[in-house]
Amino acid sequence: MKVGDHVLFYHSVVGKAVVGIAKVTKEAFPDPTATEGDWYAVELRPITPVAPPVTLEQIKQEPKLSTIALLKQSRLSVIKLSMANFDTILALRADSR
Repeated sequence: MKVGDHVLFYHSVVGKAVVGIAKVTKEAFPDPTATEGDWYAVELRPITPVAPPVTLEQIKQEPKLSTIALLKQSRLSVIKLSMANFDTILALRADSR
């Protein structure tokens, strides 16, 4: 991730859903909280909530998103999305109203 990139913030445990949009303010650096392994972090600034949140179930139901890494390996901390996939996920919030 590069400074200025927009990211979708996803709750991966309780309420599995995209809940916000954030912006990268500091690129990858060694995670100072990691006690073992090769962990990195980025700094983010919140931009806006995603309301209503876009649930994992909504994402699974969208054929355009069938190949994203989130659906292949749900325990990933970070996944790369194309701009088209990013926009498709945000468009799903309108479908949930």
